[in-house]
Amino acid sequence: MWKLFAFLSAVFAAFTSIFAKYGMKSIDSTLATAIRTVVVLVLAWGIIFANGNIKGIKDLTVANWVFLVLSGLATGASWLCYFKAIQIGEVSRVAPIDKLSVVFTLILSCLILHEKITMKTALGSVLITVGSLLFL
Repeated sequence: MWKLFAFLSAVFAAFTSIFAKYGMKSIDSTLATAIRTVVVLVLAWGIIFANGNIKGIKDLTVANWVFLVLSGLATGASWLCYFKAIQIGEVSRVAPIDKLSVVFTLILSCLILHEKITMKTALGSVLITVGSLLFL
């Protein structure tokens, strides 16, 4: 099931870039990011309330809060940079470079989470890196 969600994430991310490029005509990229963030916020909390998962908030630990806040800050920084990049650059060139995040994630998952990098994963990372850098 995780593969389906990962694939859908990629499809929705592709539409995000296209819709954002059109939506940012004649406005600041930071304003566009803020509007997008509000939509994501309403959608996520709507799903939480609809599913009845709000009661789980009482079970969050300090570590949960700290790392989720850090994740949120990283997401915000990523979105702000991405929206500025697609506003001033071509989406078809920005998106592949943005996908270097896959390689950075693999490296960090190895260093911080102690996940194993296989030969297949390493080769995939090299190919993603080379492919992404060709768009520079």
